[in-house]
Amino acid sequence: MSISHENRDREFEDTPGSVHGDLAEQMRDLARSLHTKDGQEAVLAHMVRAAIEMIPGAEEASISVVTGRSKIESHAASDDLPRLIDALQESLQQGPCIESAFDHTTVLVTDLRKEKRWPEFSRGAADLGAASMLSFQLFVEGDNLGALNLLSRSPDVFDEESEHIGLLVAAHAAMAFSDTQKIDQLHDALASRDLIGQAKGILMERYKITAQQAFIVLSKVSSTTNVRLTTVAERLAATGDFPSGA
Repeated sequence: MSISHENRDREFEDTPGSVHGDLAEQMRDLARSLHTKDGQEAVLAHMVRAAIEMIPGAEEASISVVTGRSKIESHAASDDLPRLIDALQESLQQGPCIESAFDHTTVLVTDLRKEKRWPEFSRGAADLGAASMLSFQLFVEGDNLGALNLLSRSPDVFDEESEHIGLLVAAHAAMAFSDTQKIDQLHDALASRDLIGQAKGILMERYKITAQQAFIVLSKVSSTTNVRLTTVAERLAATGDFPSGA
C-alpha cells in the first residue's frame, strides 16, 4: 500500500492545539506505539483499539486477512459482532471487506438495511446487529489481502472525516503489519534452522555420518513421506524417530 504517513502527517501540522495538529500528534503516537509491539497479533490488537478510539463512528473493528482470495481469517476482533461479520463474508464470499481488499481502497456502507450491492450479506449482517460499516484495504500480496473493518450498530455514522482519518490509521497500520510479518518470517526461519540442526546432529551421532549426509537423509525422508522437511526434523528432534512411513 503506497501511502506515505510522513506526507499525510504534514497535511495536519497546523497551529498547536488545533484539531489538525492534535490529529498529527495522534498519528505520530500511533506510529511509534505500533513499532514497539512485539509480534503480529499484538500489532493487530493495538491497531484495532486505535482505530476504534480515533475514527469517528467506529464502535467495533477487526482485521480481515484473506488468503488464496477465498479464506477470510478474523484477527484481533474487538467483540463477537465483527468476528461473526467476517465469518458471514467468508461463507457468502461477498461484502465490504472482500470488496475493499480485492478492488477498492475504501468501502463505505451507510445503512445495511438499505444496501443493494451484496443483498444476502447485508440482510445477514443487519440481522446480526450491524447497521453501518467502513472498510480500508491494508495490503495486497499476491493472493493474500488484508482489510481494516469498522462497524457501528447505528446507521449513517461514518462521514468524510471517518474516511479521512481511517485512511491515515490504515496507512500506519499497513506499514507496521508488513514489518511484523518480516520479523515473524525471520523468527520462523531461525526456528526451522535450529530444528534441522538438531535433527542433523542426532543422525550424525547415530550413524556416524557427516552434516551433509545427514541433511541428504532428512531430505530423502521428507520426499518419500511427503512431509515437510521442518516437520521431519521436529519429529526426529522430539522423539528420535522419523514420521511413519519413512
